[in-house]
Amino acid sequence: MENSKEMRKWLDGMDLPHPLVIAGPCSAETEEQVLKIAHDLKDTDVNYYRAGIWKPRTRPGNFEGVGAIGLKWLQKVKEETGLKTATEVANRAHVDLALEHDVDLLWIGARSTVSPFIVQEIADALEGTDKIVLVKNPVNPDLSLWLGAVERLYTADIKKLGVIHRGFSTYEKTKYRNIPEWQMAIELQSKFPDLPIINDPSHITGKRDMIFDVSQTALDLNFDGLMIETHHDPDNAWSDAAQQVTPKTLVQIMRDLRIRKETDQEAEYNSKLSNLRAQIDVIDNQLIDTMGKRMKISDDIGELKKKKNVAVLQSNRWNAILGNMILEGEQRGLSEEFVLRMFKAIHQESINHQEKIINK
Repeated sequence: MENSKEMRKWLDGMDLPHPLVIAGPCSAETEEQVLKIAHDLKDTDVNYYRAGIWKPRTRPGNFEGVGAIGLKWLQKVKEETGLKTATEVANRAHVDLALEHDVDLLWIGARSTVSPFIVQEIADALEGTDKIVLVKNPVNPDLSLWLGAVERLYTADIKKLGVIHRGFSTYEKTKYRNIPEWQMAIELQSKFPDLPIINDPSHITGKRDMIFDVSQTALDLNFDGLMIETHHDPDNAWSDAAQQVTPKTLVQIMRDLRIRKETDQEAEYNSKLSNLRAQIDVIDNQLIDTMGKRMKISDDIGELKKKKNVAVLQSNRWNAILGNMILEGEQRGLSEEFVLRMFKAIHQESINHQEKIINK
């Protein structure tokens, strides 16, 4: 993607005074519901009205979307409100139907991105289109797979491209529905700074009361826009009820978000500083999370040592760790003094944990 600057033209051409906003229900349920929400969003900051027509579900038997009839409802949305429309496509048939009904923006879902075969089928069906095509990150944290999907579309002469960061699945129980893994999005931005990136706080959080904070973090990290699921009666939505907000709440979120300013040199400096600090905050949170996991393993070691009546301090093991970490640190530009201080503190905390368990 050597000429990746082409990808940004569609977004820059919109000359938005705010981040790009894609909003609407997780699923199109009825014609009345689709049009009601669209009219509620008509005079807001929303740029594209989204609605899931086909819903890939993990297990059969759940609501899998209304199908092609919903595309006619999206056409009515455009006719009655002037809003541009967006929906997810997962195969050639979806693409053909979406193009037939003049959907303005198509996105490839996380479950589809994991399959190069599916992405290639969609790319072939869209070859040369002037529609905007966005690619959600794969369900697993694989940057190559994510970029590979974008490259397949770019090779098919689709230039209005971008990506959607919707978080990644994990077996661990966290406060997120899908953990953000912000560092992966940061790495993608570093490699392709001209590739528009949209954040999907609805799927990251799974909870409407967390959407504002994740959206703000995304803007602090220089994301280009937000995709927020919006429903006039979210508690009774047919899918993903807990993560959808009302149009009124969406308007308030957009009003409260702190938007970067680039009107002068000082604003540019503050913007860059805010971006870098946001990256540090993400990494710091990851460090704390990693330390918590490390201490949990230390607790397990303490239980094992208690059971076998083994001493807490294992000098040979500690010296080997320290030596290895000093070498690793040097390769990453970290001084020996810093690595020693850090790992001595970690080691002491680990000993404290194990002693507490052994002396119970």
